[in-house]
Amino acid sequence: MAQTETTHEAAKGVVGERRHRTRNRWLIAVGAVLGVALVALGITVEYVARNAGPLLRSSVVETLSSRFHSPVELDSLDISVAKGLQVHGRGLRILYLAGPTQPDVAERQGRAAPPMLSVNEFTFRTTLNDLLHLRANIARVDVDGMELRIPPRNGRRVPREKPPASRIKLTVAKIYCRNVKLVIETSVAGKEPLRFDIRNLELTEQGPDQPLLYVADVVNPKPVGDVRATGHFGPWQGDDPRATALEGRYTYEHVDLNSIKGLGGTLSSAGEFAGRLGHLTVDGTTSTPDFSLDVSDHPMPLETKFEAFVDGTTGDTTLNSVEAQLGQSKFKCSGKIERIAGKGHDIALTVGMPQGRIEDILRLVMKTSPALMRGGMALQAKVHIPPGEERVSEKLELAGTMRMQRVEFTSSKLQGQVDSLSKRAQGKPGEAKAAAAGDAGVASEMAVTFTMAHAMLMVQSLEYKIPGATVNLVGVYPLDGYAFDFRGHVATEATASQMLTGWKSMLMKPFDGMLQKDGKGADIPIEISGSHGNFDVGFAMHGKDETPQQMLADMKAQSFLRRQNQYR
Repeated sequence: MAQTETTHEAAKGVVGERRHRTRNRWLIAVGAVLGVALVALGITVEYVARNAGPLLRSSVVETLSSRFHSPVELDSLDISVAKGLQVHGRGLRILYLAGPTQPDVAERQGRAAPPMLSVNEFTFRTTLNDLLHLRANIARVDVDGMELRIPPRNGRRVPREKPPASRIKLTVAKIYCRNVKLVIETSVAGKEPLRFDIRNLELTEQGPDQPLLYVADVVNPKPVGDVRATGHFGPWQGDDPRATALEGRYTYEHVDLNSIKGLGGTLSSAGEFAGRLGHLTVDGTTSTPDFSLDVSDHPMPLETKFEAFVDGTTGDTTLNSVEAQLGQSKFKCSGKIERIAGKGHDIALTVGMPQGRIEDILRLVMKTSPALMRGGMALQAKVHIPPGEERVSEKLELAGTMRMQRVEFTSSKLQGQVDSLSKRAQGKPGEAKAAAAGDAGVASEMAVTFTMAHAMLMVQSLEYKIPGATVNLVGVYPLDGYAFDFRGHVATEATASQMLTGWKSMLMKPFDGMLQKDGKGADIPIEISGSHGNFDVGFAMHGKDETPQQMLADMKAQSFLRRQNQYR
């Protein structure tokens, strides 16, 4: 019995050993097959990658040539198996089909022809299955370093041949670009092209002959700020690239106006634009809660709503309409911003303010605080800001007219003198002293013709009306408020003797005839001057008929003498 059990156990061991050897042979066989398959797959992938490279390169060239209707050059295109069939291209260039920078035209002009579009390098991934079926459905292409140059239109058409069909069909879902430059060439001699630096650009394909969706982060050098634009671009117009459609919306945030000499504040803007690369219309708004000029450094809220268009032919911007509010004052303006090669921008505007406040304007442009006067104002002016590195306040040029109503001076001393003058001019000298000390100021009217340049306000004529008198002055007012001087005449209803009391009236009686004009009242030479917020009103002893230019020369001479005396 024991021997039988031993024999049975031995038989079971032999069977198990046979099964183990059989399983090992199967595993070895399967491993060998898998190994051969992997080697074969590797060889196949390497073969496909090595041989598909030229096909894929020609397909990239032919696809882009068909899309842009232009010749295409590509320096290199490599497929990396180690990185999972990653395709890496370098030195992509799309040449101009027509225009002044077309190669043959450029050569005749003795200059090199830049490509219409150039790319430093690009990367995308594909699959073995796609390459085996001669297709590449690319989900994403990454581009680093791209420049797109839009030529001016010259009406010249160049017939193009239909590019051959690519052997590998390429479709791209999204393109992500970094470090992009968009250059819109101008056709006017001496004009610099429009340049846009785009930090990041995302393009999404929507189908054949359909515009691309885009999201762009644009770098704006001056004034410094962050611009984001979204919208549609295309379809591409190969015969006339600047006719390619472009539309979208933008935001312009954290704009530091201090990057422009003479301005201050932080601006934000939003709006929309539409048209073509060569001609865009822009509608938008801006908000600057702390706008200021450095000559006064008085921050004020400024809101605008504008309609404009950008001409790609010249690079200039035309402001069709700007509606703005500064403090409590609303105004409208229109004009042009012209780009001057190597110098900056030349700005020319026409401004109309039918209902404004004089204190808003004085607070913005003058250093004295509070503003010299307050009241309602209507303004018509031409504004010119020439290009240059000077501060805005130094190069700002103005010429126009103002009409002011219900004018009151913020200086109680000056207002008191005006009130006293009004009573005397009406022949009520006994009330003059009380009027000078009273709180109820005389509301007056004023009409001014002025120019401003080099931070100096020049008043060609100022007609100031108060009850009983009309004052006609000319004068100069530096925007720093250090000193000012106005001279002219006061025409009064009362005679000279009627404006005085007691023995002074008796002494003045013989001079009434000499001071009368047209046999009425009195015509008295007057001067209003001041410095550092102090004001004086008195008789003009000399220079009552000087021009503003002569008065400015006198002021500069007096300033020079004061400086000389300080050093003695």
